[in-house]
Amino acid sequence: MTSGDLRLRKAEKSDADQIFALAREFAVTFRPERAAFDDAFPQLLENDEALLMVATVDGTVRGYLLGFAHLTLFANGRVAWVEEAMIDSSYRRHGIGRRLLEEFEGWARSRGAGYVALATRRAAEFYGALGFEVSATYYRKMLTK
Repeated sequence: MTSGDLRLRKAEKSDADQIFALAREFAVTFRPERAAFDDAFPQLLENDEALLMVATVDGTVRGYLLGFAHLTLFANGRVAWVEEAMIDSSYRRHGIGRRLLEEFEGWARSRGAGYVALATRRAAEFYGALGFEVSATYYRKMLTK
């Protein structure tokens, strides 16, 4: 665990700069642009189907998770999807990611989701240790340049 005071909470407007910095640090395929971030961020905070959580250590955002719960036809109801999970590189392997995912699972259960899923090419061992299993191949088609 971290040596500081770790707290999880819903993101707030005042977290925008710190979350944006983390998103830029970990973006591989896309380079987050501030104007697009500033447009999406308040909408995500207000979206009842989304959960944007932060993990703070001594008051500073050291990680965040963005996930959604939505209806499906094939799964007999709701499922939950982790869209982004980012931890400050100097705070990895301190339990922050685990805590964020556990909190998200609780949120997903409270909304009647049958499962939680995510797509990643990284950290397979980490997700496996949390009970996730490989389920499908992820495909994507870029619609913008």
